[in-house]
Amino acid sequence: MNAPTLLDNARLPRWLLPADWPQRHGVLELARIAIEAGRVRSVQPARDITPGAGWDLAGTLALPAFVDAHTHLDKAFTLARMQTVQPGLLGAIDAMLADRVHWTPADVRERASRGLQWAWECGTAHVRTHVDWWEPDALPMAWPVMADLAQEWAGRVQLEQVALIKLPLFEDASQALRLARQVKATGPHALLGGFVHSTNWSENALRNLLLAAQACELDIDLHVDEELDASAVGLQTTARLLREIGYEGRVVYGHLCALAAQPEAQAFATLDAVARAPITVVSLPATNLLLQDAVTGRTPRQRGITLVKEAHARGIPLLFASDNVQDPFCRLGSFDPVEALGTAALVAQLDEPFDTWSQALCRSDWLGRTPATTAPTLVGAKADLVLFTQADRHGWPSRSASRVVLRDGRVTHGDASPFFPE
Repeated sequence: MNAPTLLDNARLPRWLLPADWPQRHGVLELARIAIEAGRVRSVQPARDITPGAGWDLAGTLALPAFVDAHTHLDKAFTLARMQTVQPGLLGAIDAMLADRVHWTPADVRERASRGLQWAWECGTAHVRTHVDWWEPDALPMAWPVMADLAQEWAGRVQLEQVALIKLPLFEDASQALRLARQVKATGPHALLGGFVHSTNWSENALRNLLLAAQACELDIDLHVDEELDASAVGLQTTARLLREIGYEGRVVYGHLCALAAQPEAQAFATLDAVARAPITVVSLPATNLLLQDAVTGRTPRQRGITLVKEAHARGIPLLFASDNVQDPFCRLGSFDPVEALGTAALVAQLDEPFDTWSQALCRSDWLGRTPATTAPTLVGAKADLVLFTQADRHGWPSRSASRVVLRDGRVTHGDASPFFPE
């Protein structure tokens, strides 16, 4: 019974169902999910079908496998060996630099593998990790480790790696191109990235980064405006430069905290420009809450989360992700993106987390060069599903720790025995 052919009476979110899906008293009807050869063959309203010999989920919430679109596997689980960490982003960076002298390939592999195992167990099928890249002429120690892990985990978790390069290293155009070529040589799972902040701001360096990515046909993933400085212009400048150079790939922006500190007219104009560009936004609520407006002994006044509702309203692809886990940037976390959404639901006051915002955990295509243009569907996809055995659609993601994970239609984690037919 670990490989069902029918999942009856599953509750799927509104974003995953056709617009004409039947309702009863304003609530979407439950679904029957038929599985064949490890893929979803069909999804039909359960009320129109004679009960079969499959599992009866009795209204259990079901989602596709998750994408954790922004993590730092090279830093994970380092907090326990650190002394006092000063508050804020720059204090966390200092603590991380002090710890890096103790890194070895074996140390990085052990910690990153632990993170991937946790991601696999919670139902994540796609992880993107950023790797610190500090020197222009030397590969970071962690870079080949992640490349090896991408091969090791292939078929279970799709692992992508982003070169997180400080912006000044792109100041010289020839060096920018050399860095991009090193990333390109790693393989199709590697992306060019950078840290764009008011403390290292240079429009010239940012332009060189984008041009180098264009020349090497690389997608881009940037840390942008991870601060509450209303004068930060990384996001609006990048959107303009993409248009000027005719960039043809996909750009992912992480953080964007400065939007929340800017006058609304300025922030909204920037989001309007983002909506016209090939850009996906990733919000990292836990880390931003911990690092922004952080002062010892003082309760923070500002939240640090970016304008997720306003981005969503403009049709900008938006994902929530774990970011840092148990390191100086974030002492919490478990590589479960559902936790990130739970934090966002509270701090950003999100309505209907399951029916509307769960999409921000599952749309792996929003990281791709050409996101899907049709409405999402389970039909034809791998039967990689997560069943939340104790949650309901009103309170989710509360009580979401208990779950059953299916990969290719087979149970890999959790107790599915309550669903077995008598």
